[in-house]
Amino acid sequence: MEDTRTHILDTGRALTAQRGYTAVGLSELLKTAGVPKGSFYHYFASKEAFGCALLDAYVAQYRTDLSHTLGAEGRPAAARLLAYFEHWRERQMSDNAEDKCLVVKLSAEIADLSPDMRAILNDGVARIIERLAKTLHEGQVDGSVSPALDPESVATTLYQIWLGASLMAKLSGTSDPFDQAIATTRTLMS
Repeated sequence: MEDTRTHILDTGRALTAQRGYTAVGLSELLKTAGVPKGSFYHYFASKEAFGCALLDAYVAQYRTDLSHTLGAEGRPAAARLLAYFEHWRERQMSDNAEDKCLVVKLSAEIADLSPDMRAILNDGVARIIERLAKTLHEGQVDGSVSPALDPESVATTLYQIWLGASLMAKLSGTSDPFDQAIATTRTLMS
């Protein structure tokens, strides 16, 4: 039974990554997933409940991936941060819609649509920023990051820079905004 729920979520993730949340209708989701309408409503009370579950699963997976990248032992914290942001660039520049960040894809779309979905994304972003701040602090301890910076403030700024760079890269169709973002990231950490 959990496999059907996961299958619906995975199918929804792929469709949402391609076209956005509101553009994906329930009929299309069910047809693509190959499941009857009753199965959907067995697992989700509404499309919004599905959207919340989709975002919960995405945020949980992202946090796991983040822990692997930023928690990699044997590397200075600054190198781990730069690897995280380089990976961000690669994902956002990928031709595969599923590689791209759902926070970038959905933030503006759902902010006014669903307070519950907005809260899930907002909490997920707050946790990402906390993890970035922790890594910046680790960099201060290992000497790879400036001891003068405020980890929480710089973590917030970095996340906002990269979120903006993602939007600008989407608009321009080039990686130039990421080039500026990585240069600014290096400057802020030194």
